[in-house]
Amino acid sequence: MASADPSRSFMKDVKRVIVKVGTAVVSRHDGRLALGRVGALCEQMKELNSLGYEVIMVTSGAVGVGRQRLRYRKLVNSSFADLQKPQMELDGKACAAVGQSGLMALYDMLFTQLDVSSSQLLVTDSDFENLKFRERLSETVESLLDLKVIPIFNENDAISTRKAPYEDSSGIFWDNDSLAGLLAMELKADLLILLSDVDGLYSGPPSEPSSKIIHTYIKEKHHHEITFGDKSRVGRGGMTAKVKAAVLASNSGTPVVITSGFENQSIIKVLQGARIGTLFHKNATLWEPLKDVSVREMAVAARDCSRRLQNLSSEERKKILLDVADALEENEDLIRSENEADVAAAQYAGYEKPLVARLTIKPGKISSLAKSIRTLANMEDPINQILKKTEVADDLVLEKTSCPLGVLLIVFESRPDALVQIASLAIRSGNGLLLKGGKEAIRSNTILHKVITEAISCNVGEKLIGLVTTRDEIADLLKLDDVIDLVIPRGSNKLVSQIKASTKIPVLGHADGICHVYIDKSADMDMAKRIVMDAKIDYPAACNAMETLLVHKDLMKTPGLDDILVALKTEGVNIYGGPIAHKALGFPKVSSFHHEYSSMACTVEFVDDVQSAIDHIHRYGSAHTDCIVTTDDKVAETFLRQVDSAAVFHNASTRFSDGARFGLGAEVLLILYGILVTIYPSFLIAELIWSILNRLA
Repeated sequence: MASADPSRSFMKDVKRVIVKVGTAVVSRHDGRLALGRVGALCEQMKELNSLGYEVIMVTSGAVGVGRQRLRYRKLVNSSFADLQKPQMELDGKACAAVGQSGLMALYDMLFTQLDVSSSQLLVTDSDFENLKFRERLSETVESLLDLKVIPIFNENDAISTRKAPYEDSSGIFWDNDSLAGLLAMELKADLLILLSDVDGLYSGPPSEPSSKIIHTYIKEKHHHEITFGDKSRVGRGGMTAKVKAAVLASNSGTPVVITSGFENQSIIKVLQGARIGTLFHKNATLWEPLKDVSVREMAVAARDCSRRLQNLSSEERKKILLDVADALEENEDLIRSENEADVAAAQYAGYEKPLVARLTIKPGKISSLAKSIRTLANMEDPINQILKKTEVADDLVLEKTSCPLGVLLIVFESRPDALVQIASLAIRSGNGLLLKGGKEAIRSNTILHKVITEAISCNVGEKLIGLVTTRDEIADLLKLDDVIDLVIPRGSNKLVSQIKASTKIPVLGHADGICHVYIDKSADMDMAKRIVMDAKIDYPAACNAMETLLVHKDLMKTPGLDDILVALKTEGVNIYGGPIAHKALGFPKVSSFHHEYSSMACTVEFVDDVQSAIDHIHRYGSAHTDCIVTTDDKVAETFLRQVDSAAVFHNASTRFSDGARFGLGAEVLLILYGILVTIYPSFLIAELIWSILNRLA
């Protein structure tokens, strides 16, 4: 199966589909019917019919079939002298009259062999001027579909009111492409597929090497950039007619895909959400930027906008954030709709549940994000603050002042809410921003980026925040050490290592979140239960969720520990055991302690004492967040002092490791070599970033 495209996740909801088959698809180059190709198309229709789809066909080819037959008949009935005379072009209407019966006879034979019933519906342009006709047509089609019959439409060219059907484009519809578009609206189709002899819509004639296929058509972006080649070799309008029909239907609410009728299983692949052909959709402008720009242009534009942002007063930057918060709440329904499409596509593609959980924007999340942004807006201004004054000589004073870094490139995981947090931080701290989120969140990230940038005042410019949509662009951005000031990758160790090896730009990397809770022998077990349940159950996919529960050996098989383990199981947590816990409690043996589940699962192991717990954390942890539950202050002090992690807690859940819970507003947590870098405004200033980098050096 071809790779699924997140922008086509709506295919799972398609029930009624119209398939338009062009003349170039049903006929060979010599004008004869392409029996094998037509047969393969009918087999796909049979499969869709059996799967419960309501299939409607619009077919061309009658004129071509009739012309072939009449030419042969004329040749047979002509004398040698007649053949020496100039040959007159055959009348198109006569060709249509002769070819229609032959074309339908072929369809009827093929569908009969497949045990499918089909019906013929010939219409003309003038028919649709009659409201009664349109009502009766809809009723007839509904009846046929209820009976699992495939209606096959064709324009009745034999009695068309047009004098020259190949040139006259007046009327309600003017060819079978526009007829298909009209029927999509009249019959309320969920999808229209226009089959052609090329793979889709190209930026230029498909035969030219420089032409590239357009997978998603955006009128504002592509309308003036496309160069059409010659019209169809046998049909009426070629790609130009298909694009007109596709734009008309998609603007009216029916998505359209133009794809090849020559490719094997092309119709099935389209309905599976594969990225083939060209998609026309009324919401396409929400998914992709309207204008292609180079990554350097994007980075330079972000830098220029950031300099204008820095010149604003604190109140003016605060106003932008408040506008962003309002815009998010006003567009919540649209944001949720796009996110649901991403989630559906991820589930369809078989992504693991933890990733889908991180991808999902749950009810109330937009309001929570807006609240965090307003909190951030009301915080003390992080820039232009005098941090230190030193009088180095008489009347010579050296000041250390906070200032923005410049342009940040942040590569983050599948969480769309991270985009909102990072963008709001950049605005408050006066920085330009380039963002690259996971491909599985493309629609969510695109709509969030659009909502946020449109809320930025024009005297700063919406290019303050750039959205990178392809992985290829990252490699080019990493070369821009003269424009980008800091790279922050959030993802796997492999990703962080690759980025560090590919750039001269300073990198702050964040990877695993293998967090521990250690229950000491002196712990209050009721408190321990509340902490463990919050650390594991509250948000299992978060990087600060508990992954390993370490327990003092004296608590083995005690009622308090049994109560905690039963509570975890009751909530659906899969428990794995280390060597000791596996042997003592019978849990499945864990393959590795250095494992981040990011799901409803955790590891349990017993240790001799607090020092053993510390040694275990240093050996298998990721220096993210670790917690001890104890009533012994000396044991707690040992743990807090010796555990080399970014956040170390006493009698508090690991989930507390969060900028919002720290009272810092929106946040992004970065764990780097055991240093907690909470990216909130006062950390997005050159002096403090320099201090961190200096420590790492």
